[in-house]
Amino acid sequence: MASVLTPGDPAPNFFGACAGNPRFRFDSVAGRYVLLALLGSLAQPAAQAVMQAIRARLAAFDDVRASCFMVTMDRQDFVAGRATDRIPGLRHFDDSDGAISRLYACAEDQGGGNIRYTMRLLLLDPALHVLAVADPPEASALLDQLAALPPPGEHAGVPLWAPVLVVPRVFEPDLCKALIQAFRDAGGEESGFMREKDGKTVLVKDAAFKQRRDHLLPDGKLKNAAREKIRRRVVPEIEKAFQFKVTRMERDLVARYGAGEGFFKAHRDNTTKGTAHRRFACSINLDADAHEGGDLVFPEFGPRLYRPPTGGAVVFGCGLLHEVRPVTAGERFAFLPFLYDDAAAEIRRQNAQYLEAADRG
Repeated sequence: MASVLTPGDPAPNFFGACAGNPRFRFDSVAGRYVLLALLGSLAQPAAQAVMQAIRARLAAFDDVRASCFMVTMDRQDFVAGRATDRIPGLRHFDDSDGAISRLYACAEDQGGGNIRYTMRLLLLDPALHVLAVADPPEASALLDQLAALPPPGEHAGVPLWAPVLVVPRVFEPDLCKALIQAFRDAGGEESGFMREKDGKTVLVKDAAFKQRRDHLLPDGKLKNAAREKIRRRVVPEIEKAFQFKVTRMERDLVARYGAGEGFFKAHRDNTTKGTAHRRFACSINLDADAHEGGDLVFPEFGPRLYRPPTGGAVVFGCGLLHEVRPVTAGERFAFLPFLYDDAAAEIRRQNAQYLEAADRG
């Protein structure tokens, strides 16, 4: 049985069904305070009281400072209209199979189809670690505690830095210019991202989530030059900082984020079977002074902006939640490979069966 969480513990991640998304990834909401209310059935008087307390303070949940998620095992809550989302801020997970409730030690099988349910309220910090645990009668006090918390970026009480590596002078200016010109000559294609669907890893395009154009370098001198600089100047720094020896590189991609059409909302780079082998992402700016906006942010570690200098790289673990802020002026060009090792290459080989044919290779 799962352990009961206490303050300081990380909240277990899960995929849950909610309105419009049958596989909502819970850890995608990091970067804000989260109230997670595991209630079993919203028809219960205690759950009704919690809902009343939360709805009285809906303004506190704006999906920027805080969000609220209610978990119910009772499908009738949705049929009867008790589980009604209010976007932004308030959502309901359909936990009919009890997977989320068991993960959080709220539902215990008693045999014979009977389940003993313990309602529990969890207040989570922006890194999705537990700040407080409360029973339903304490809902108002928990909401008072939430209201008194500092802005999400200050929740730790000290400045936070994401565990990223900045490596300057990876590409020389002439190589940066050549890569930008290669993109301009090719024009680039609309970029997508990988998502799990019916057991397969598929390429999805959604302009509300990501807007970028990509050009994959063909074999040749330019591709070889870029790879050689990364091998000589980035790989040793990763081994020094993270005790990880890179032996493989995935994709030789020049990307363009344009003003009014360039951003990538918060995501992780290794959350599907087809991307599970990725260990480090590498973002090399090709002209850091030619754009406004477009900076990297790691929401679990606050609102700090990360922008390497022209030719410089930001390197980070693919499991970190990150986003590219909208470009508001100019163009941001970047070279964006993924780095991994031989052990991860075997994972990639084994998981190739889960990729749609068009996405293999």
